[in-house]
Amino acid sequence: MGFSRGDLVEVGSKEDGFLGSYYEAIVVCQPLKKDYIVQYKTLLKDDQSGPLTEFVTHSELRPVPPEIPVSRFNLNDQVDAFGNDGWWVGRITGKIGSKYFVYFESSGDECGYFISDLRVHQDWIDGKWVCSKEIVNCD
Repeated sequence: MGFSRGDLVEVGSKEDGFLGSYYEAIVVCQPLKKDYIVQYKTLLKDDQSGPLTEFVTHSELRPVPPEIPVSRFNLNDQVDAFGNDGWWVGRITGKIGSKYFVYFESSGDECGYFISDLRVHQDWIDGKWVCSKEIVNCD
């Protein structure tokens, strides 16, 4: 799957400490066959003067996953939690009041999130979305 100028995408980080995180971006252009220039929606330049723009490879990009409405999550559901300007993969470990607690295997951290900052985890495999939550259908 190729991307065009203006497409909304997510960029998967391959850096240590950020592995498994995705950041929303817009495709600015495709100067080379397998490379793109993207502008992030939430990441800023080092001097904070505006959105960060950078080269990324096709393998680092995926479309923005479709929204799957859910009214609740269950213990051990795999989710994406929005924090530190990106989406991070984790598992539901509990709920207190209106906050869900998510454990992140990559860092060993556990944090609380409101349901508005969580989404069903989906993987982009062979050009299709595959859901982590069995009771929903990605199609």
